[in-house]
Amino acid sequence: MKILVVNGPNLNMLGRREKSIYGDATLDSICEGMKQRADGRCELEFFQSNHEGDIIDMIQRTDANGIIVNAGAYTHTSIAIRDAFLSVSIPFIEVHLSNVYKREEFRHYSYLSDIANGVIAGFGAQSYMLALDYFIGELA
Repeated sequence: MKILVVNGPNLNMLGRREKSIYGDATLDSICEGMKQRADGRCELEFFQSNHEGDIIDMIQRTDANGIIVNAGAYTHTSIAIRDAFLSVSIPFIEVHLSNVYKREEFRHYSYLSDIANGVIAGFGAQSYMLALDYFIGELA
């Protein structure tokens, strides 16, 4: 079983940006924690891009059994990423480090949540682990 973990714009800056919102964890430390949590039960592939088209290309070409996606700001703006998910038959979980519903109103709407298998928000780096646990249990 293979899980693709897709991270969108500015997530490469984790650990340095707005620590009061996103915490101290870096993207590398989150990925490392996911590898440890998976403990060989699945193959993980990690991808981060600040470019919408690159994210779309990755979704369309992956051979993963499931996708964990933190589309960052594209969550609230990208119909194109939504359409990429609709064009493939791969289950996905939308994750957010922060509780988007406690933030600016524009962050309350997601173009992905109604087509996702689930949404996990507000648990920091643990949001990724919860999504991974879901897929390990569901796809195993």
